[in-house]
Amino acid sequence: MAGKAAARSQAERLFAAFRTEGAVPVEADILQPAEVLLDLYGEDIRARAFVTTDPLRGEMMLRPDFTVPVVQMHMSHGAEPARYCYMGEVFRRQEHLDGRATEYFQAGYEVFDRDDPTGADAEVFALFARMLAPLSLRAATGDLAILMAAVRGLNTLPTRKAALLRHIWRPRRFRALLDRYGAQRPARTLPAASEAPLIGLRSGPEIAARLDALAEDAATPPISAEEVALLDDLLDLSAPSITALAHLRDLTRALPSIALAVDRMARRLDALAARGVDIDRLAFEASHGRTTLEYYDGFVFSFHAADPTLPPVASGGRYDAMTAVLGQGRSIPAVGGVIRPGLVADLGGVTC
Repeated sequence: MAGKAAARSQAERLFAAFRTEGAVPVEADILQPAEVLLDLYGEDIRARAFVTTDPLRGEMMLRPDFTVPVVQMHMSHGAEPARYCYMGEVFRRQEHLDGRATEYFQAGYEVFDRDDPTGADAEVFALFARMLAPLSLRAATGDLAILMAAVRGLNTLPTRKAALLRHIWRPRRFRALLDRYGAQRPARTLPAASEAPLIGLRSGPEIAARLDALAEDAATPPISAEEVALLDDLLDLSAPSITALAHLRDLTRALPSIALAVDRMARRLDALAARGVDIDRLAFEASHGRTTLEYYDGFVFSFHAADPTLPPVASGGRYDAMTAVLGQGRSIPAVGGVIRPGLVADLGGVTC
């Protein structure tokens, strides 16, 4: 694997190329407040980050990526539209002892543009494809907005849809919930709130509300087999982008809630083609991006080497919802991506 010097050299080349595209260079502290990341991702982020405590600032995390601090910076005082670039080390704990690095370089590019979001998607992907072309990587794309729209359109309780949306990025948990909500379950008798024991820190009203929610769920019919089958069809979709678009157009007859997201995909493909991307051969997977960091909510992409044991050489996507969270109600469409310079060096390097 590439040493730090080789990785840094590639990072500097990528960083210079991003600046040539008009991106403003920015930096981010290595120690980031844990509270922000926990608010965004919940306690799951602890399994992937290195956590420490600062006597003055409280719980902190070694920087797991750059996107969150860049979004915070932009939402505080950034002009619009804006393009930013950065380079530096990130730190990720690894679940498996497979030799993957816990500390490595990233070089990234982020675009904040409310006038032409699909054009911004195409800009970022096409830029990465051009820069990484000498490595002959395999590109994969997806669109989490289509899956999210399908879930929001289900004929079931809002609480069930909220639970499914919360676990979009946890495929096994999502599957378990879908199987549960789609199965006919035997009726069960729940205790009255006055009979429920006070356990732990929950108050009486909290227990009553939880019992009411359980009772409502138990009394609600399961998600229909037809809707479950349509979701399964969507989840399993993997085809060249043009073929996938045609299939999604057909699905909109039964899943009208996805129509706007499918229209955005069509406009994005037109924008990609205008930038020289061969959309007839560009792979699309409806489930792509479901095991990455949990802020992507639209177009997602990655670039892969021939060796399947290697992590993606580059990845990215759209994260509009996160700008609203970090902007305290203000939001702006945003998309970006990162490249791993160490892997680029391992694969022969690029000159950009």
